[in-house]
Amino acid sequence: MADFGFRIGYGYDVHQLVEGRELWLGGIKIEHTHGLLGHSDADVLIHAVCDAMLGAANMRDIGFHFPDTSAETEGMDSKIILRKTMEMLREKGYELGNIDATVCAERPKLSRHIPEMAETMASVCGVAADQISIKATTTEKLGFTGRQEGISASAVALIYSTSSM
Repeated sequence: MADFGFRIGYGYDVHQLVEGRELWLGGIKIEHTHGLLGHSDADVLIHAVCDAMLGAANMRDIGFHFPDTSAETEGMDSKIILRKTMEMLREKGYELGNIDATVCAERPKLSRHIPEMAETMASVCGVAADQISIKATTTEKLGFTGRQEGISASAVALIYSTSSM
């Protein structure tokens, strides 16, 4: 079978919205009445992106590398997880082609925050901002997202082998 050096991975994450936590999405703090509950800062967007990249490189998932049972990862800024994921990817001989991600949240409205999220994530990854596509949607008031009980994110990552070039 031919190996053209391109690989695709998919990631998905969900976190519950709760009072008393900050809301971090795409590496930026967003003012909101609720934040996401999790062992780290619970940035569902970055977590989905990391899972997509790790999956594309056949390197398991974010929970394997950054377990929610570890004191070291407790309260961790997800930008650190993203940076370390990029380092692992590069150590294995891959580079990021692009990310296409979607955040699903009823509130807050995210459209105005998307450029800053893309810039922040691109900077952490060491890539151009146009390699990071972020979209936002709702579930039209249906399900846990519609009831504003949580936020989910999904992402697809294209990576390529630097040795195939």
